[in-house]
Amino acid sequence: MTDRAVAVAAWESLFRAQVAVMRSLAADFPSHEISLNEYDVLFTVSRAPDRRIRLRDLNRHVLLTQPSVSRLIDRLVTRGLLTKLTDPDDGRGAIVELTDAGFVLFRRMAVSHMRSITKRVGETLSEDELTQLTVLCDRLRNDES
Repeated sequence: MTDRAVAVAAWESLFRAQVAVMRSLAADFPSHEISLNEYDVLFTVSRAPDRRIRLRDLNRHVLLTQPSVSRLIDRLVTRGLLTKLTDPDDGRGAIVELTDAGFVLFRRMAVSHMRSITKRVGETLSEDELTQLTVLCDRLRNDES
């Protein structure tokens, strides 16, 4: 069994690193057209098959609370970046779909955002360390019950 103090110290280090990296990336975010949170939603939907995802699944993958995601989705729908459809398998549910305009905006922002990520993370850690970090973070995420 792992010593509690070691586990807590590791958690604190991970948490503080995540906050520092997110603040840095937010400061460098390339657009006034969309926020970093809006980008996160567009990114997540863009990775889904056919650029469509159930709203409940989207909620599990983004860094916002469910009520915040719902309001953000409504704003993106109003701006023509997403479409919200009734889930044919569950009339109470919704499916969110990335529009062509939303995909074009996402791709334009992604190029600049990837440069910032590469500079902030890729220039700080070696390729082996980045691989190790990915494996460790995936293990922590996949341990969710």
